[in-house]
Amino acid sequence: MLAAPPTLHRLGLAVTLRETWPNLALDTTPDPDQLLVLLRQQSFALVIADSTVPGASLPVQLLHMRLRFPRQQILVLTGGRLPAAVRQQLVQSGYPLLSRQATPTDVIDTVGELLSQAEASALSVPRTTTRRTGPATPLSRRELEVLRLVVDDCCNQEIADRLFVSVRTVESHRRALLQKTGAKTLVGLVVQAMREGWVNVAAT
Repeated sequence: MLAAPPTLHRLGLAVTLRETWPNLALDTTPDPDQLLVLLRQQSFALVIADSTVPGASLPVQLLHMRLRFPRQQILVLTGGRLPAAVRQQLVQSGYPLLSRQATPTDVIDTVGELLSQAEASALSVPRTTTRRTGPATPLSRRELEVLRLVVDDCCNQEIADRLFVSVRTVESHRRALLQKTGAKTLVGLVVQAMREGWVNVAAT
C-alpha cells in the first residue's frame, strides 16, 4: 500500500516499485490520514506512508497504529519539516524512516529488506495473541486515565479540565506514572505504554 498524495513523487515511486517487483500488487490511497481506516479492513505486506503532507495528522496516527497493528510493516517517508521530537517518537516506536529525497537505489534496498522481513515473519511466526502485562507497580484507575490523555498529547491544563482536577494534581499523577513505569521522559512513557498495551487498559 502506497499512502501518499497524487504527486509526481508518488508517481515516480510507484513506477520504481512496479518495475522492481512486477508481481507485487500495489494499492494506493491519496490520503495518508485514511490509513487507520484501511488497516482495519485488511493488512498489507508493507505500507509506505508519506508523513510530509501539510496539515496531515499521520505522525500522531502512526503512534496509535503501532499499538493497534503491531505486526504491520510501515515505512515512513519523511521530510525536513518533521519535528525532531516526532521523528524520535517514530523511531522509538519501531518505524523505519526514509527521506523523500532518497535515491531510487536507496528506496529499492529499503523496501526490499522490509518485504523480506514481512515474508519471513508471515512464514515463521505463529499468529498467537500475547497477553500484555502492566508495569511492576500497578497503576491506579486515575493514573490510567491521565496516561491515556498523555498518549493523546493533552497538556496538563487539558487533562485537568477533562478530569475535573487541578493542574497540580495532574502533575502529581504524571510524576507517579514516571516513577512506577521507570520511564525517564514523557516520550519514553508514551512509547512504553503503547508498546506494552497499557493504553488499552486505560480505555476500558
